[in-house]
Amino acid sequence: MKKLLGLTLLATIVLFSNESNSSKEQNLTNAQIELQKQMEREKKYAKDGTFLKGENYDLSYAEVNSSNLDHIPTIEPDYDFDMDDVYSD
Repeated sequence: MKKLLGLTLLATIVLFSNESNSSKEQNLTNAQIELQKQMEREKKYAKDGTFLKGENYDLSYAEVNSSNLDHIPTIEPDYDFDMDDVYSD
């Protein structure tokens, strides 16, 4: 990921090399700021990444046994719902 960011920074510098020195410095500064922001986001993901992947968590207690669901009755939808009562004042 850092290589990709480095290549992006290099491409940005090359694309704007024909501009004046002040705009070159401005673009370089903006590119450095974006690079720093991206590095902060990567650090945050590296810290929280294990949580997001869930590899270290045992969630077997939350699994539902399908045989327990057999005794629950199926609720049929009420297709004769009338919206006129909702809008009456």
